[in-house]
Amino acid sequence: MEQQLAHISLLVNDYDEAISFYTQKLKFELVEDTKLSETKRWVIVKPKGTHGCSLLLAKAANEEQKSNIGNQSGGRVFLFLHTDNFERDYKNLINQDINIIRTPSIEAYGKVLVFADLYGNLWDLIEPKKS
Repeated sequence: MEQQLAHISLLVNDYDEAISFYTQKLKFELVEDTKLSETKRWVIVKPKGTHGCSLLLAKAANEEQKSNIGNQSGGRVFLFLHTDNFERDYKNLINQDINIIRTPSIEAYGKVLVFADLYGNLWDLIEPKKS
């Protein structure tokens, strides 16, 4: 049996502002943007060069969903972005005025920092330690 995560659904306030943030500021690739109805779209973004899991940007459809935008993980780091060049991506976060929550540190597993996306979801940027 073979399984893999395909997408992680991320609640957003607005499709276009979320696409802009992820593609322009984080340099992700827009994989798909398909209109499903007057209010719903199927929007997939992913880090460039990856073939794994992607983000499904899901516009909050009701008040309960809206109340969870930016806090899908109860205030814990929610997503983990691995990089092959920590300094390049750290510099990009600074240049794009992305909120750095915890400055870079060296841990047993590699270099890491915590940043917040446009809604406040927390991310780890990690360059894994080379074995």
